[in-house]
Parts: sequence; structure tokens; C-alpha cells
Amino acid sequence: MNTTFQGTGVAIVTPFNKEKQVDYHALEKLLEHIISGGVDFVVSMGTTSEAATLTEEEKEKVLSEVLRVIDNRKPVVLGIGGNNTQKVVETLKNTNLDQIAGILSVAPYYNKPNQRGLYEHFSVIAKSSPKPVILYNVPGRTSSNISAETTLKLAHEFDNIVAVKEASGSFKQIMEIVKNKPDGFSVLSGDDALTLPLISIGVEGVISVVANAFPGKFSTMVRQALQGDFIKAKSIHYELIDIINQLFADGNPAGVKKALSLLNITEDYLRLPLVEVNQNVSEKLFRLIRQLK
Repeated sequence: MNTTFQGTGVAIVTPFNKEKQVDYHALEKLLEHIISGGVDFVVSMGTTSEAATLTEEEKEKVLSEVLRVIDNRKPVVLGIGGNNTQKVVETLKNTNLDQIAGILSVAPYYNKPNQRGLYEHFSVIAKSSPKPVILYNVPGRTSSNISAETTLKLAHEFDNIVAVKEASGSFKQIMEIVKNKPDGFSVLSGDDALTLPLISIGVEGVISVVANAFPGKFSTMVRQALQGDFIKAKSIHYELIDIINQLFADGNPAGVKKALSLLNITEDYLRLPLVEVNQNVSEKLFRLIRQLK
């Protein structure tokens, strides 16, 4: 039974300084904040990391720093995906994965492959990866939805495809996967706001954005829900729901970076084409976080 990728995973941001360079001191502070909050695993180089704007050298250095600071205290998942299958394979071959617990691989974007193309893409990745693979379905960003049928086919045919991060927002699709998945395959929420109700229908955890800022509260909610204590979990869910909604109101990771800056953990600098949240969202987050504290 796969238990590595259950509970609360965190898709960490990449802190930048005023000059838009990676702030490694802030990255260490963020990681210690997350670990002390009791999360179960960490995801580096996911969408929230702004990986698309990092150079290959920066990606290597950020990952090295993540592994150094975490020091085997939590499993680390590495985002390796893209819309060029061969390039993904080459990245898998050329990356030192010795300390990596698994790979998070997003559905190909822009190309808009059909289901046969998605199946072949992930089949090649599964055959090439020396580490367990987590599928990442986020049609709102990729314009290509991995259907339940395709996810299940991959899960049943490849032992090293061990989980899916589902951000389709479709309860019908997610329930079909939960109902028919093989033993040991984890279904993880890709939507912070939907995590509690998704756990109630069999989802086994989350890869979260809000847990960058509030790892203690969010991981406690997930843990309580997984243990069946939905009364306590619901209390935290509604305590955080307005903040979660504002985190995504003007773009991710702009929202969570603003929250982190208000908590004095990191600054809220981003690299273009992303920009800081608007004044309205900033003021709402300030009020909500002050109330939460």
C-alpha cells in the first residue's frame, strides 16, 4: 500500500528578492515553517514554484537547497513534466534523483493532445522514470483533461504510476477514479478549497498551495478528515476558506506570496509575466490573516 503520497503535500513557492533573484535564505525559512507545521511531503518545482521562469541552473540550485534543508525529514517530490515528451525523458535521465521520493508530471499543455496521446505520453514517462510517478491533471492550466478512463488505464498498467493530483474540479470524474483505482494508488486533491469534501468521497490527501502559509492548520484539517473527524475538520475548513478563495482571486502564486509576506516569511516578488495581487485582494488578505491570528 502506497502511503508516501498521502496526507498534506505542499507545492512550495520560490521566494525572490527585490532584484527578482532567488532568495535562498527565505527559502530555508519557508521550508522550516512548512516542516514545523506537520506536513507530510514537499513538492519542489511544481506550478506554484514559477518553474517556468527559472533557469536550469536555478532549478538545480533550488532543488539542492530544498534537499539540504529538509535533510530527509520529509519526502521530496520533484516536478518534471512538459509538452515535449522526449525532453521530459531526457530531464529524467539527466537529473540526480537519488534523494527524490517521486515525480509529479503535469499533463502536456498547449499541444492539446487527445486521450490516446496523453496515455502514450505518460506511458513513456513511466517506462523512463526510476521513481514513482504522480500524474497531475489541471485542465484549467493545460487545456487538456486526463479523463478518468485514461488515469485508470495508466494506474492499472504501470506499477510506478502511484497517484494522481486531480485539479479538474469534477467530483464525477474524481469519484470514478476513486471507485475503480487499483490498491495502493492515491488520489490527491489539487484544489485547496475542495480538499475536505473530496476526502469525504475517498480522496487520500492534497498537494496544497495554502499550506505554504498555514501548514499547521491545513495539515491538521486534512489529518482530522482522513481520521473521520469531519466535525473538527469542518471547523478549520471554514476558518480558512475565505483566505483560500483570496489566494486564488488574482492568480497563483501571487496570492500565497502576498500571504507569506504578511506573515513575514518571504517577500511577495514574482517574475514576469506574473505580477503582485491587486490592492483589493491585498487588503482582504491582510484583514483575513489578522482575524485568523
